[in-house]
Amino acid sequence: MMDYWVYGLGISSDVEIPAFGPVRRLPGCEIHFEIGPEPAWVQEVASPPGEIVYSPALRERADSTLTITSLLAGKFLEFRYDDGTRFVMNDSTTRLWAAPGPGLSNEDVFVYLAGPIMGFALRRRERFALHASAVLIGEGAVAFCGEPGSGKSTTAAALALRGNPVMCEDICPLQNLQDRKHVVPAYPRIGLWPDSARRLFAAADTLPLISAGWEKRFLPLDGRLASFAESPAPLAAIYLLAPRSDTPLAPCIEPLSQRESVLALVQNTYMNYLLSKEQRAAEFDTVANLVTEVDCYRVTPHADPARLGELAALLETHAVDVMKAMDARSPRIVRADVQP
Repeated sequence: MMDYWVYGLGISSDVEIPAFGPVRRLPGCEIHFEIGPEPAWVQEVASPPGEIVYSPALRERADSTLTITSLLAGKFLEFRYDDGTRFVMNDSTTRLWAAPGPGLSNEDVFVYLAGPIMGFALRRRERFALHASAVLIGEGAVAFCGEPGSGKSTTAAALALRGNPVMCEDICPLQNLQDRKHVVPAYPRIGLWPDSARRLFAAADTLPLISAGWEKRFLPLDGRLASFAESPAPLAAIYLLAPRSDTPLAPCIEPLSQRESVLALVQNTYMNYLLSKEQRAAEFDTVANLVTEVDCYRVTPHADPARLGELAALLETHAVDVMKAMDARSPRIVRADVQP
């Protein structure tokens, strides 16, 4: 068995998961992951007919590739993607099995595992997460939220190439440590679509593919071009990425009121389309509390890709100023020394 530390959770796997970084020896793992032919326990729970609890037809804002089925009255859940890839997990998310779809590989399974499957496991464990990327600047973490295609990962990668370690991309878990909200690290990769890779490098194929069947590529956070922050860090600021603009003022940053921040962030929590009305109400309260602790800002990037470096430099300077102001109001930010 191989152990990994991802999103603040210990994962024991019967196969190597390259994206999750170095194999560790952990005293105890919360999730046991296996891949391959259906084991006996999956055959047993999947044999009675299940009840579809989520599908594109049931929700307006849906993940159009995913169907979730409740098995044994909710004791287990099956996740099936339209390419045939399947996951089955128990309700407590301690046991997880997967199989790639026809013609696919384990690497294709890992793409889903690192994103929505782990995101769902965090939700099931009531661990709050933003749909965001996060980077460590100095001693504090900054998170980037925005609509799909707004540049969350691209902005994080640009900052990473300037020497700022990346903490996570797409899923940004938050945890209370030392009376502050901390970002919990994910894994040492950041995914980039080809156009984003071309903005940062001479050609998209400079970076490896996340899987042979996907267009997306990844920037390794292995210390060569960019690095990974392995320990939780206090969240110093949240930046909401606005549409790119060719206004002479761009790139620019402006503060958001707490009301504006709440309205924006409730749309930027991870997998919020799966929430019930009760869960949405509870999450609204969580977000409302978050913006009383952490300031939010609107960032307008310039439409010219050549000015991405200018945006990264502006964000560095702004984040440092924000942290200085925080230090003046309260004790100095200290990173939490939390190791698996």
